[in-house]
Amino acid sequence: MVIVETEILIDAPIDLCFDRARDIDVHTQTVWKHTKEKAVAGVTSGKINHDDTVTFEARHFLIRQKLTSRITAYQAPYYFVDEMLKGAFKSLRHEHIFEEQNGKTLMKDRLTMVAPFGIIGWVTERLILKSYMKRFLMYRNQQLKILIEMQSE
Repeated sequence: MVIVETEILIDAPIDLCFDRARDIDVHTQTVWKHTKEKAVAGVTSGKINHDDTVTFEARHFLIRQKLTSRITAYQAPYYFVDEMLKGAFKSLRHEHIFEEQNGKTLMKDRLTMVAPFGIIGWVTERLILKSYMKRFLMYRNQQLKILIEMQSE
């Protein structure tokens, strides 16, 4: 198991940040373009809520993959969690945390994942997946920050 944590300060109200972070359309606009990520089942557009599911299809490591997640915890506008139901990982849990700071929002991610394939997966988690997923989240969060700050002007 590896844990990836990121945080970014967004110059916008917490409600706006929370809503944009759970918006499927915004998600697909703010990820790496080469992954060609799109929602193909469950909630495929608009805001995802507690108990909703979404299936994303994307290309990672030159392989087209599908990942289905459910929102398993939800406390607007402070927290939501998506957990993998089906996908390439043995398990994947993504916590989205929002804290108000003097009219701005500190957005935090905590991604906990376990790769399949025993010792090979364990090595892959540490040598490849941890840094890949951190870069993926940091890029997405930076794009989200830009989009939100442009909208809140």
